[in-house]
Amino acid sequence: MPSSASACAPAVSIIRAIACGALALLLLATPAWAAGDAARGRAIVTTRQKGLCLLCHSGPFPEERFQGNLAPSLAGAGRRWSAAELRARITDSQGLNPDSIMPSYGVSPALRDVAPAFRGKPILTEAEIEDVVAFLLTLTDAE
Repeated sequence: MPSSASACAPAVSIIRAIACGALALLLLATPAWAAGDAARGRAIVTTRQKGLCLLCHSGPFPEERFQGNLAPSLAGAGRRWSAAELRARITDSQGLNPDSIMPSYGVSPALRDVAPAFRGKPILTEAEIEDVVAFLLTLTDAE
């Protein structure tokens, strides 16, 4: 007769799979209460102290000098990607493309080449990521 622990193993596996799926959905879905602020997101994207986005990306920011050319332009980002896709790219770009040079702006267990003092700490908070997503969604025109 099987032990009760081994009899429960399939149920435990199913519960774990459901929990992992729910976590992925939480990362990709935008709850109504977490809607970001596009103005704050623009400030994060264009600042050289916080987001550093323009170090690699360019975009429709004529007032910003020295925009990058290592990554896709942010112009039209809101037309090319959904909120969930933008959030995934910002939170863990290396999860989508292991060769990406874009850092993971959210905490990710797959982080690499991170100084010990910064391991496990996000570059941007969840709220700041939502602000950036809200701003990027406003960029619907091509440059």
